[in-house]
Amino acid sequence: MPEYQEIRAGFDDDTITVYQAYGEQIALAAIKNQKFQKPFSFNRMTWIKPSFLWMMARSNWGNKSNQEYILALKISRFYWERALEMGVLTHPDKNIYNSGDIWEEEFKKAKVHIQWDPERSIRNTKLEYRTIQVGISRHLIEEFNDTWIKEIIDYTPLVKKINHLRKNGKIKEAKRLLPHEKNYPVSSEIKNRIGISE
Repeated sequence: MPEYQEIRAGFDDDTITVYQAYGEQIALAAIKNQKFQKPFSFNRMTWIKPSFLWMMARSNWGNKSNQEYILALKISRFYWERALEMGVLTHPDKNIYNSGDIWEEEFKKAKVHIQWDPERSIRNTKLEYRTIQVGISRHLIEEFNDTWIKEIIDYTPLVKKINHLRKNGKIKEAKRLLPHEKNYPVSSEIKNRIGISE
């Protein structure tokens, strides 16, 4: 059983894989150019999620409007961890912030937001433990696009294949196709900042 809050992700020595969902116009340009471009918005926060199944629940397996394409972004672990170091939780966790006022001041200035949500199963049910999503603010979004992203991969065909098996009751076969995710190691400082138990 995983810890109540921990980062589970696919990663290698240099990159971590995170997921986003977009409509055709943004997604196809991103896949082609390996960068985002307008109509992608550089003026608002963009959320990245290392949990494939949480992204599936959020996008209804790529069936929600303007979320039909599922993109896997391989981003630099250096910048991922830098984002976590800057992150402020979206709620005033009493174990981290001495008061609601302190949290509110930090949250107003934060360039990165950290949110913990119930992890999902392949059947879309909420699990007992939580998974992370990270909001990159407009102050960092151009750097995110130009520097953090190392590769953008179209996972839409894989999503359709897994979902077809899943809906037809072939859960074992569907699970075999899921991206492999494991506990992502972070420093004690990061754990204390974003609410991961030591």
